[in-house]
Amino acid sequence: MNNIFTVKEAILKLEHFCAYQERCHAEVVSKLYSLKMSLDEIDFIVVQLIENNFLNESRFACSFARGKHRIKSWGKIRIINELKARHISSVNITLALKEISPEEYEITFEELSERCWRSTQEKNVLKKRKKFCDYMLRRGYESNLVYEKVTQLEKDL
Repeated sequence: MNNIFTVKEAILKLEHFCAYQERCHAEVVSKLYSLKMSLDEIDFIVVQLIENNFLNESRFACSFARGKHRIKSWGKIRIINELKARHISSVNITLALKEISPEEYEITFEELSERCWRSTQEKNVLKKRKKFCDYMLRRGYESNLVYEKVTQLEKDL
């Protein structure tokens, strides 16, 4: 099969790629490298995608934050780190975090922590506490929230 794409073909392919799901600039550039495009062509294509609104970093960041919080119950720290790994600007990260209301964040945290505490099969309270804290911190919740919650859950034992 012919693996050489013209700029026009690459733009069409990337428009479809971006229309299917929100993408960040890094994903698009990586895809263009895999299509064996030159640096000049990549720059040109990225500009075209931005001008035609197929590529919008703030829209990507907001969509990413909403989705990861609502679907995967990620906390703010994990969302921030994942966005940073995708080279999203701090302005867009701040904008993205505003997509999660404090009420929604608290409800998700409470539900996830209660479920985690109940499902942790551990007789030793210290080990259970460690497993709970590790899990909640891995999900990206702030340590002060996690430690306050584990203290409350232990009192309810």
